[in-house]
Amino acid sequence: MKRLVLLATLLASGLPQAAELYNNGPVVDGNGRSVLTLPATTLGFGVNGYGGLAVADDFSVAAGVKWNVSSLDFYAYKPSTFTLPFPVKTATWSIVSGDLNNGTVVASGVTAVSNGGLVGYRVTETTLHNQQRAIFDIHADVNDFSLNAGHYWLRWSLSDDGYGPWQPPTADGRQGNAAQSGNGKPFSTLTDSGSQLSLELPFALQGSVTAVPEADTYAMLLAGLGLVGALARRRKPA
Repeated sequence: MKRLVLLATLLASGLPQAAELYNNGPVVDGNGRSVLTLPATTLGFGVNGYGGLAVADDFSVAAGVKWNVSSLDFYAYKPSTFTLPFPVKTATWSIVSGDLNNGTVVASGVTAVSNGGLVGYRVTETTLHNQQRAIFDIHADVNDFSLNAGHYWLRWSLSDDGYGPWQPPTADGRQGNAAQSGNGKPFSTLTDSGSQLSLELPFALQGSVTAVPEADTYAMLLAGLGLVGALARRRKPA
């Protein structure tokens, strides 16, 4: 009976919780640096919308929940001049279910962005204290949309005042399946020009989580509500 009451509460409330839904970082290490480590030689990848460039990476929503997305965070640097005033103006983004190039677009937008703050610096092993490439959090408040359980791709480009910005990989240097597209061409896997290894890109999604009971759970809940109703009728005084 306690489980049935809990299920009824979950269904009624939807269990919304403000949260960081997903983070594909880290953007920098504990010292605030994203360090290019040999044999890797690529500091960053073009993500400039004015130049026809876009990048992408994937994420998944687990079974039994629905994500209600309200904002996105991207991370980029601009050599020498990526300081205040904040130069990035818009993020062009889309979320695709299924195949990266031919899947179903479930949400998209061209969104004005705000400065989420300085995150750290993109450096090399021999220039750890260099502050030429400051990495900023590029925050985009989007029109709310929902994602059911499944596998998705986030595609994005950033438009600024002209040259740049550049997209750093995750600071942990892990391999992955990040991709890039140029001038409307299909996305293809990104690799570092030195190591020839694939990589991951940092991004984050914020919003709330709603519990979605599975079919058998719904059946149990309905049966339980029926039982509760029957017991209430039996106890009702004549």
